[in-house]
Amino acid sequence: MTEFENEVMSVIRDALMLNDVPASFTAESGLFESFGLDSVDALEMVMAIKRRYGVEFNAEDEKNKAVFATLRSLAAYVAERRAAQA
Repeated sequence: MTEFENEVMSVIRDALMLNDVPASFTAESGLFESFGLDSVDALEMVMAIKRRYGVEFNAEDEKNKAVFATLRSLAAYVAERRAAQA
């Protein structure tokens, strides 16, 4: 994992109070499948990312499923949005 992916994972872990990351987890692992997350967890992740990085999400955006598919896709989206805001 990249340094930024680790940082985003830390934000997610803190927001969802996840104590352990499965040993098999990689940046390409499915976020929801790896941690058994649900829609409430997704909302908490969105809020934590907004607080930390100032990145907002549109609930109606059809890309959300792809964005939240893996840690890598989520970190890439956050990095892209931050660069666009700068």
